[in-house]
Parts: sequence; structure tokens; C-alpha cells
Amino acid sequence: MRLLLTGASGFIGSSFSAHYRNKFDIESFSFHRNLNELSLSTIDAVVHLAALVHQMDGASIHAYHEVNVVKTLALAKKAKEAGVKHFVFMSSVKVYGEESDLSYTETTSCHPKDPYGASKLEAEKALLAMQDENFRVAIIRTPLVYGEGVKANVLRLITLTERYHYLPFGKIDNKRSMIYVENLTYLIAELLVQNQTGIFLASDDKPLSTSELIIYIAKALDKKCILFSATLLKYLLKRIKPALYQRLYQSLYVDNAMTKKRLHLQNPYTTQEGIIKMVDWYKAQQR
Repeated sequence: MRLLLTGASGFIGSSFSAHYRNKFDIESFSFHRNLNELSLSTIDAVVHLAALVHQMDGASIHAYHEVNVVKTLALAKKAKEAGVKHFVFMSSVKVYGEESDLSYTETTSCHPKDPYGASKLEAEKALLAMQDENFRVAIIRTPLVYGEGVKANVLRLITLTERYHYLPFGKIDNKRSMIYVENLTYLIAELLVQNQTGIFLASDDKPLSTSELIIYIAKALDKKCILFSATLLKYLLKRIKPALYQRLYQSLYVDNAMTKKRLHLQNPYTTQEGIIKMVDWYKAQQR
């Protein structure tokens, strides 16, 4: 199968290329380039990973819309006109809205609360409307992705856990779904091989609390880390950094039993195995 992969140099794209270049004939395309330069005449499927991703400090509504909707739909239209049979689109659990104490499923109604989530949902709807018997569309909604090459908050958490024996993140009783990057790339590959269409949820087998995540990271680092609860920190973050407060203290988890049943899929790695592989990568970078 000959694939066009956008976002090939990114975190997920580089992992997919590394692990599946012998299974698929992968051609990459930078989404920074003009789509007029792209030829899709020999392509069987498109895996579209490139996006303007969620920014902690936000980005303009226009910027999210231009990249995640307008340019995505232009790519899909070009693919359909060229006879490409399958289009796999990387979306996000942000289409559901914000943190919740109830789990999200493939059929949960979507009420995005920010421009990023809204842009992903708009693209999803338009792509599914383009679908016909000759152009199949698969949507993957993913929570936080971690693994080798991770950046941002998870990388900061690893660094904090390595540097300090005491951290103020004890007794946090939330549920956060995550997915190890190789579990996600396995899902992408299965969607392609099975030629599946529709909406799919990506997740490791069970959610973790923030406290559990740090404990797993510390164990992988072979580091003793004592967690204590800090009510004042929690209060200050809620007032000053509400987005960070949500990620640390509130729940956002998915139940993807329907996806796994439909694809007859089991994740290749447990969360603990994924964290070990991620931390091993991190330690190698520090040498």
C-alpha cells in the first residue's frame, strides 16, 4: 500500500515512519508546502497527521481554522479527485469539550470549548460528508500522546521527577486517558489494513491519575520520589493557570471498548511498558 503521510517529521509521524516503513510504501509531504506541488496519482491512502496543535496559550481562531479545516479539506478534495481510496484523519478528544468526570465514548455528543477543538470537529464533519464508496474516511480521536520524542508537559514532568525527591502532586484522584505513541501508530496501521471507516477512539487500556503517572515515571527512572498534597498550590493554579490546573487535577478519560471490539484490537504495550520506553529514551538524551 502506498501512503501519503503528512506531519511525518512530527512526534507521531516519525514514530509511524520508523515502525511501518517496511509494511507500507510511505511518501511524506510537509503541510507547509503548497498543495499545488503535490501529486497523488499513485497514492492509495492518506494519513493526515499535520495540524496546528492545541496551544496552552492559545492561537487565533483564524489560524486553527486555516490549517485544521481549510487546508485539510483542500488536501482531502485533492485526494478524492486523484482517486485515493482511504483518508485517515488525526483528530482529538478536545472535540468533546473540557475535562469531565464521565468517560467519553465514540458516540458521545461533541461540544468543543476552544478554537482548536472546534476546528477539529468542523474538519471531522466535512470529511465524513465527503465520504462515498470510493473514498473512505477514518477519524481518530486521541487524548494525550506520550512516548519517545515527547515534548511539553510530559517532558517537564519527567524532568521534575528526575530533579526533585519531593513533589507537591500527592493524593490527586483524577482519571486521565493517555496513549503510548506505538499503541497509536498500531491503531493507524490497523485502520489502513482493515480499510475501516468512521470514528475511532485511541487510548491505553486504563486511565491514570496524575499521582500514578509520576509514580510510574519515578519507577522507570529508578528514582525515589515522595509525593505530598499541596492545597495552596492547587488553589493558586486554579486561579492563575486554569488550563494547567485542569490537566493536573481534573479528569478526562475515554472508553474505547467499541473501537477495540470493532477492530479486534489489543494494545501492543501496557501503560507501564510505554512509560519505561519513554523514560529510557529520555535518559539516552541526557547522556
